[in-house]
Amino acid sequence: MVKLISMFKRKEGLSPEEFHRHWREVHGPLVASTKSGSHAVRYEQNHRPLADYDRPGTMDYDGVTEQWFASLDDFYASIREDDYRLVDEDMRTFIDTSSLVWIMTDEAEVIVG
Repeated sequence: MVKLISMFKRKEGLSPEEFHRHWREVHGPLVASTKSGSHAVRYEQNHRPLADYDRPGTMDYDGVTEQWFASLDDFYASIREDDYRLVDEDMRTFIDTSSLVWIMTDEAEVIVG
């Protein structure tokens, strides 16, 4: 199992509420409906709490996704699907793609829990 972990910021001009609503109600269902998304074993959205936006000294990231794949080959197959362009196009409507930071990881080594 491998995981793609991504951190990102909302596109300029979007409020936190607009960003999170789009991510939950539009982007998530879109990913789940595509052949591209069917390659993932699991897709998690980790939303920044709205109450955290007033805290000083934050990095201003709005969320983190975790996408689990059985293998690196499955991840690469997902982005080669014809309908991946729909996911990518939608992502550009609400995410500041220049802020996107991602890493592919092996399975987690659980230390506590």
